[in-house]
Amino acid sequence: MSLEVIEAQTGDDPVATILTMHGLGADGRDFVPIAEQLDLSGIGPVRFLFPSAPSIAVTINGGYVMPAWYDILGTDLAKREDEAGLRHSQASIEALIAHEKSRGIAARRIVVAGFSQGAALALMTGLRHSERLAGIAGLSGYLPLGDRTAGDRSVANRDVPIFMAHGTRDGVVPLPRASASRDALAALGYAVEWHEYPMEHSVCPEEITDLQRWLLRVLA
Repeated sequence: MSLEVIEAQTGDDPVATILTMHGLGADGRDFVPIAEQLDLSGIGPVRFLFPSAPSIAVTINGGYVMPAWYDILGTDLAKREDEAGLRHSQASIEALIAHEKSRGIAARRIVVAGFSQGAALALMTGLRHSERLAGIAGLSGYLPLGDRTAGDRSVANRDVPIFMAHGTRDGVVPLPRASASRDALAALGYAVEWHEYPMEHSVCPEEITDLQRWLLRVLA
């Protein structure tokens, strides 16, 4: 699957890439304004990639066709998952990572990030990537295919830094679902930097500040 991708650079000859996946029903433009608020000048020029998911019928929305990385089969995000759709999108993100490597950006200089569905895809892809990445950031998301993670994960990324942030009033991906994902990752030995904010299914200024601080550290 070839994805439409918005690309932006903070300067010539980027030294790192941040690949960001949007949430259900949005597109690659969704995270551009947030990325523009990040001051990463301390690490040098950065390339941002904002891919758009294909439009598919989404079961939970009555089969309505919209941009989605995978189908949402019901309100229980853990019991019924679109594994085929998840793995298909994972392969597409892996292709973007491979392209960045071909452009001279080493895996250790690549961060995969996302919001909601995009956060789930970032966690799924990042934990399984065959080379050590700089980090994985998941905003208002969760760990998909949790029972497959232990068997599927890459040894190369056993110590990858993970940033997770969530709203305490999130009615789309409830906080307990996200905190259970955090705990599952911790049980597998991952160091997760966890943040909670008094917000709904969204992004807040404090979160952007915390994400910026984390990015500066993992890409230092």
